[in-house]
Amino acid sequence: MKQQELYIVSGASRGMGEAIAQQLLHPSHVLIGISRGQSAALTAAASALGAPLEQWQYDLSQPLEAAQALQNWLQAQPSGRFSRATLINNAGLVPTPGPVECASLEELSAAIRVGLEACLLLSSAFLRATSELGHQRRILNISSGLGRRAMAGSAAYCAAKAGMDNLSSAMALDEASKANGATIVSLAPGIIDTEMQAQLRGGDPSKFPDQAVFANFKASGQLLSPGDAASRVLSYLARANFGGTVLADVRELEAS
Repeated sequence: MKQQELYIVSGASRGMGEAIAQQLLHPSHVLIGISRGQSAALTAAASALGAPLEQWQYDLSQPLEAAQALQNWLQAQPSGRFSRATLINNAGLVPTPGPVECASLEELSAAIRVGLEACLLLSSAFLRATSELGHQRRILNISSGLGRRAMAGSAAYCAAKAGMDNLSSAMALDEASKANGATIVSLAPGIIDTEMQAQLRGGDPSKFPDQAVFANFKASGQLLSPGDAASRVLSYLARANFGGTVLADVRELEAS
């Protein structure tokens, strides 16, 4: 059996996650998208290319079931099926912009679970079930500048991304101590024209002081399209030295 590459992308049904998944479609790749919904465009593109695609529907605000399904699926695969395996933790959720007391407890819980707990559990399942691949394993966590710089009105999102960054650093230390550890990067992808951006620029300025900043990103044409952002993210993933810097920014490509 000819070996294939495996790619697992969370939040793959829309936005940059969908664009990443679409650009990864290839007959020699097996792609698994994990999202609450499914993308008809992704299904159509996979069919046209003859590219293996599975779209798993899980609500990542309750991530344990998805992580268990991933672990079970990986452990059931024939030894030697994959030459390389990559997990891209892309799913994220922004509560209503404003102080934490203005968002519901359910919104806050979902933001942390989708943005951080799902990343932790999917990473654990992935690393456990792909250990025989050694260095041919990569985890790419889609972080944000807000994980490295706090902003009023977005505490839950900032906390999830800061946690993702530190989780990535700690996992990278664990993997570095192994003879055949995985490579791990937490990557800030730039400012992207997604539903999340629309939510931020549509926030109430009295509760979200930086609302005008996000409105200006759109008005001044500073936002990357999801497709352009996905291309930059995948270019970073393809770097020969991927993992050399754990906390990274996609704009390093422009500087190098």
